[in-house]
Amino acid sequence: MSYTEKQVLDALRKVEHPEKKKNIVDLQMVNDIHIDGNEISFTLIFEKSNDPFIKSLRQACVKTVKESLGDDAKIEGNIKVVARQKVEAKKMDTKQGQSQQDILSLPGVKNIIAVASGKGGVGKSMVASNLAVSLAQTGAKVALVDADIYGPSVPMMFDVVNEKPQATDVDGKTKVLPIEKYGIKLLSIGFFVDPDQALIWRGPMASNALKQLFTEAQWGEADYLILDLPPGTGDIHLTLVQSLAITGAVIVTTPQEMALADARKAVGMFRQEKIEVPVLGVIENMSYFSPEDARDKKYYLFGKKGGEKLAKETNIPLLGEIPVNEKIMQSGEAGKPQAMEWESATGKAFQDMAKNLIEQVDIRNKTMDPTTAVEIDPNAEGCSY
Repeated sequence: MSYTEKQVLDALRKVEHPEKKKNIVDLQMVNDIHIDGNEISFTLIFEKSNDPFIKSLRQACVKTVKESLGDDAKIEGNIKVVARQKVEAKKMDTKQGQSQQDILSLPGVKNIIAVASGKGGVGKSMVASNLAVSLAQTGAKVALVDADIYGPSVPMMFDVVNEKPQATDVDGKTKVLPIEKYGIKLLSIGFFVDPDQALIWRGPMASNALKQLFTEAQWGEADYLILDLPPGTGDIHLTLVQSLAITGAVIVTTPQEMALADARKAVGMFRQEKIEVPVLGVIENMSYFSPEDARDKKYYLFGKKGGEKLAKETNIPLLGEIPVNEKIMQSGEAGKPQAMEWESATGKAFQDMAKNLIEQVDIRNKTMDPTTAVEIDPNAEGCSY
């Protein structure tokens, strides 16, 4: 027997937090519902890790779901408990000579994280998608923008290829409502174009389309807005650092030297004197392969510890090493990011990656000046754009 997310939520609305006197669904304590046949799992979010009602509420969830959906519903051991992250944000500042109107204002968005790579084929979109899921599993409010304008893949990653964002009226202006899946707000150019047609756009057209994804969307509150950038260093990257106050960037690479060489260029781009976007860390994808029947063995198919080497060279934290895993590919194509399997070895790797990123964002916001949108004169001497 299979259940629906609505059935699970309706059942959980009967569970009330004893202290707050409201049901756990209305309190936004339920997140990341996953249903596989009669297997039901979800994350239960508390304001603090020592909430005295954690045990009793988890037991109440199991009892209520079984009473509502029947004893065939398998939920025991499938409820993950996390404490809601207290996310700090830095106020946006402007460069001298740059007007506030030049900067895209995203009210309610606390931190903007750009996920970048020097070259294609390193799994950047997969990492961005799973990072968004893992951040949401901590209780954070998360949004994901597919800024890979020529190769949007987020719709497939979340199984929303055929979804179309709806419009809403906000203070007399028409705004686009992002698609919501797994508790994450999603927007992609892929929602607005024929998926079988290639986008043949010059740089300015692509940049303007990307700006519209931000300015015409109703984002609401978001602790983290993840940007899945296109590979390389070009117009889209320049547009974003000029238009948004980016909290920091994450660089994705694979272990082999060819990928590392391009990853170094990506680090260099963000660290240019005219840009100076903090690089929060390196994520190494396809780090190693471990057979299902020998998890303690690691086979380094594409080189060994390249991400660690890059991190040491550039004095950037290594946020995580993601193994080569057939399930990552399968889950991505099925629209269910592997991070949702939070009890698996790969799921734990994504959780560690998200935890490390949260720590780096916190350090960055406590120790660095307010985020500044970048002013770049493309005709200036020494500008490489």
